[in-house]
Amino acid sequence: MLLSLAPIALLVALLFASVTLFGSDASYGPNQLALIISSAATMLVGWHRGMSWQAIKDGMVGAITVSIMPMMILLSVGALIGSWIVSGTVPGMIYYGVELLDPGFFYAASAVICALASISLGSSWTVAGTLGIGLMGIATTYSLSPAVTAGAVISGAYFGDKLSPLSDTTNLAAAAVSVDLFEHIKNMLWTTIPAFIATLVVFSLIGNDGAATPDNIAVIRSALSAQFVISPWVLSPLVLMLALMFWRVPAYPAILICTLAGSLLAASLQGDVVRELALGAYPGSPTPLIQGLWMALCSGYQSPEGIGEISKLLDKGGLVSMLNTIFLILTAMTFGGVLDSTGILRQLLNRVLGEVKRTGDLILATVGGGFVANVLAADQFLAITVPGRLFTPAYDDRGLNRLSLSRTLEDSATLTSVLVPWNTCGAFMAATLGVATLDYAPYALFNLICPLLAVIFGYLMIAQPRVAAIST
Repeated sequence: MLLSLAPIALLVALLFASVTLFGSDASYGPNQLALIISSAATMLVGWHRGMSWQAIKDGMVGAITVSIMPMMILLSVGALIGSWIVSGTVPGMIYYGVELLDPGFFYAASAVICALASISLGSSWTVAGTLGIGLMGIATTYSLSPAVTAGAVISGAYFGDKLSPLSDTTNLAAAAVSVDLFEHIKNMLWTTIPAFIATLVVFSLIGNDGAATPDNIAVIRSALSAQFVISPWVLSPLVLMLALMFWRVPAYPAILICTLAGSLLAASLQGDVVRELALGAYPGSPTPLIQGLWMALCSGYQSPEGIGEISKLLDKGGLVSMLNTIFLILTAMTFGGVLDSTGILRQLLNRVLGEVKRTGDLILATVGGGFVANVLAADQFLAITVPGRLFTPAYDDRGLNRLSLSRTLEDSATLTSVLVPWNTCGAFMAATLGVATLDYAPYALFNLICPLLAVIFGYLMIAQPRVAAIST
């Protein structure tokens, strides 16, 4: 056990040193180096235990293979943001949104809006990359807290993702322990609904004394309309995205289609903006319209000089903005893959199971196991499947319905993934919303309350059905 803990202790020490030495810049290389060194240490443990290099390499490649699609989605979201800004879609969402959303209930309203969209779409990432971007811009316009807004967006997005039959994690949790999908969703209401109600109450109570005055908002709306052509047409890519997801088009092709729609809209409606983007960087460009669109997709939108605070709303997006996050995901998945292939992760979870004495202990172990797997394996899919396989016999031996296990896996593995900076989910949300994971984590209230509620229900024996109620 001490040998298994050595690479983990090394990672914790290196990450602590990284943050101490580099502060907020730690995620731009130092954290990745810490993960690479820790991966090498884990390989040495595997060799010491007689594992071949081929087996260790297969573990790394397998983990990275799992993360390829999340990385492709991340890149496509970067291009989507760039195209939606230059097309006027994001400026339009901000322009109209500040009229519809009052600062007095903005945080709670943001959570509800994202929850409804995520239930329909089944994807927290898609909601954060579309509606979330607009809501972050509106919050900046109101001078509201970006960290609290990001927490509200994430709370709503994960509430909907958790209850949607279209969600990949919801389907995976049900499949991992062999329970019916809709019985699984129904059983999750026990913890999900009270946690979300508590989340909305807290968001309603959070103060917004620093909110911008109507005069300030009018100035920003005027600046947006002066820089972009603002009309209901600019919201058409957002409507298209909602329609595609309603028709169950997978997230990656849907994002690419909407990126193309944003680019075409930019070329037809915001031609002057696109040309100005290209000519500002390349004054002699022979094809500024094409070059401007290319720049928006690749490196994001850059506002012209002299527009002041508006640049904080709009200067973002592009493939390049996501490269550092992909670097983090690659190194984190390498560490997680080696940790899984060497058996260290399973050994740690089995040790946790060895301390279980009653039902509450088992629920606590499941919640803790899901979080530990998110920290160590850096991916919510591994955090669902590995504990799911390991904990199933323990639930069966105690006569507990596996629905309790599938629900608790969602309460822990699905929801806590976004609280870990190097996890694929935490890295995605930080890059997409522009707020560091540890900054928004205290305000991702739903993701914090739901695991706590699961543990409380476990010890109080609330909503812990027996094996006779299993539906498979």
